[in-house]
Amino acid sequence: MKTLPLGNTGVQVSAMCMGTIYLGAREERAISYRLMDRYVDAGGSFFDTANIYSWWLPGCAGGECETLLGEWMRERRNRSRVFIASKVGFQYPGVERGLTRALIEAECDKSLRRMGIDTIDLYYSHVDDPNTPMEETMAAFDRLVKAGKVRFIGASNFAAWRLEEARWVSRTHGWPEYVCVQQRHTYLRPRPGASFSPQMAANTDLFDYCRTRGVTLLAYSPLLNGAYTRPDRPIPAQYAGPDTDARLAALRAVAREVNATPNQVVLAWMLRSNPVALPVFAASTDEQLRENLGALDVALTDEQMSRLDEAAG
Repeated sequence: MKTLPLGNTGVQVSAMCMGTIYLGAREERAISYRLMDRYVDAGGSFFDTANIYSWWLPGCAGGECETLLGEWMRERRNRSRVFIASKVGFQYPGVERGLTRALIEAECDKSLRRMGIDTIDLYYSHVDDPNTPMEETMAAFDRLVKAGKVRFIGASNFAAWRLEEARWVSRTHGWPEYVCVQQRHTYLRPRPGASFSPQMAANTDLFDYCRTRGVTLLAYSPLLNGAYTRPDRPIPAQYAGPDTDARLAALRAVAREVNATPNQVVLAWMLRSNPVALPVFAASTDEQLRENLGALDVALTDEQMSRLDEAAG
């Protein structure tokens, strides 16, 4: 599998990151194991999870996905060959929302225990916390890195100006900086004023920030839960704007030209965009996994990229 740089760390990660949001929760163990095995067989090694996954499902309380991922790594004896990202910040049963020192350190220890590992390769602030001083948050991450519990840190659901504030704080104190940002991002553009709260969508400010600062952009929900290809999954209301029809028409036309699915073209477009957006994808079936990974074989021309970019102006 193609790899891409993770910020300015000098580390390369898989160009397609496998999200585990429902593995070990909604998906049965055998299915979850098979999907992760097949991703690794295809050359992938970058897994994305979080402490809260997936507390909102019946019978779940949070931590299920981390636990299953840890069990899979132990059974496959492959910890040294995979790159694990997890997150802290959102609330789940028994844990409040925030990025205080105490919460970050306690949740990191829980995640390490669930996964049965010594170090999290990439640890995200899952959501911004304007009520906690940035110095307190970044100092907590610094302690985790110095203790060997975390290698790199990232942010998710952050505005560009807050990322710059965090960068300034880290540089002032000589602490680790956020090397990447994971944000809601897809081919369709949200209509002006649309809200995904508490999630945040990528915007032009964030794109400029990533280009200027060398911060890697990762895209979650890149396929809108199947809305590009499934008639039973409507386009979310936040994307229902004046340019939606034009962009969908351009997407479908390019998909026909390259003999690919619209989903594959969305992912291929991300990987050729500037800045590159590294997709975080989810799969519940072998067919979905094959379709997603098949995007790596889709070669878009400069002319096709221009048509996709410029559709609807």
